[in-house]
Amino acid sequence: MSNKLSARFAGLAISGLMASTMFSAASAEETIKVGILHSLSGTMAISETTLKDAMLMLIEEQNKKGGVLGKKLEAVVVDPASDWPLFAEKARELIEVNEVSAVFGCWTSVSRKSVLPVFEELNSLLFYPVQYEGEESQRNVFYTGAAPNQQAIPAVDYLMNEEGVERWVLAGTDYVYPRTTNKILEAYLKAKGVAEEDIMINYTPFGHSDWQTIVSDIKAFGSAGKKTAVVSTINGDANVPFYKELGNAGIKAEDIPVVAFSVGEEELAGLDTAPLVGHLAAWNYFQSADTDANAEFIETWQAFIGDENRVTNDPMEAHYIGFNMWVEAVEKAGTTDPDAVIDAIVGVSVPNLTGGYSAMMPNHHITKPVLIGEIQEDGQFETVWETSGLVVGDAWSDYLEGSKDLISDWRAPLSCGNFNTATGKCGGSGS
Repeated sequence: MSNKLSARFAGLAISGLMASTMFSAASAEETIKVGILHSLSGTMAISETTLKDAMLMLIEEQNKKGGVLGKKLEAVVVDPASDWPLFAEKARELIEVNEVSAVFGCWTSVSRKSVLPVFEELNSLLFYPVQYEGEESQRNVFYTGAAPNQQAIPAVDYLMNEEGVERWVLAGTDYVYPRTTNKILEAYLKAKGVAEEDIMINYTPFGHSDWQTIVSDIKAFGSAGKKTAVVSTINGDANVPFYKELGNAGIKAEDIPVVAFSVGEEELAGLDTAPLVGHLAAWNYFQSADTDANAEFIETWQAFIGDENRVTNDPMEAHYIGFNMWVEAVEKAGTTDPDAVIDAIVGVSVPNLTGGYSAMMPNHHITKPVLIGEIQEDGQFETVWETSGLVVGDAWSDYLEGSKDLISDWRAPLSCGNFNTATGKCGGSGS
């Protein structure tokens, strides 16, 4: 073989190798990766595993529609194991190693606080689907769960106005969400004329199981001749023994109603609901919502999970809304680039499951209806009260000093999460 021919074949071989390498690289880029950051083990697995499954379903359904920007979506699932520092490590792994375009995840506020610096540093996107305490607005985070004015405040108003409650037990798990929410509620109750001695506040650790003494204290507090209610920010698997002890102590809803912010259909699925009938929860969605969109969502979910008895819940709807907002913003921007998506997503409006549309506001919170539901024997909720329209999530409480003058607006030219309307200055990143 001549030297020229040998060189030609060598060149063809190299070209073929390069083409093969380029094809492999192109194949690797054919999917858009989506991170799922939910605890699949530990104390929060009772709530978060379902959200992982919901995200897998949403991604599968979107792929059936052709994906996003002509590419299939690929889920990348990690388990931060209810370990708050591990959330930050796993978030970094998703962004830096797996190169995901967005992350859907976290439940507790302490897990969200753990990952905030990572998303800010690496300029990635987090969609957070759970009710939280407010007092935060970060450029890289979209808060699709309820702010206090979309859950806690309306729940207290309902109990005060409809149930005639005068004494208040604020019972929560000992971390940032319950403590800050109860700080807001305490200030709100006092502004409404409630005396300090008519407010009892109690915190317990994650996974707390021995509720006998605390429930006994609640029963005693409620025996003073004034209508008493428990406002519960108890999170995770501690809810199971808490409600069991309420039943053991003979505390019924007509005596001391409990309104919960972290107990939905999924948590009730593991309980004997007979002693809980009549107790309440405040959310922005219940499975019992009678809409065509909800019926379709439930049917799709139960088929996906392979269980016709599997329930839906509020944080699942928040992921449904947030995911569809992200898809629309990416299509609108023509790219998954975080900066472009952040600019494109404000104003995006998508259907919710209770009827109507939810919109992403300039403060990176969304519009939602507020529902009060009463627990039924079958573990479902009957809506007993709802707002007349959608409520805009407020990042900063009107009832806390240092917060009531703050607004958040991530649009140019303000681009600030904690703009002080009194001083006319932006306080920083807003987180």
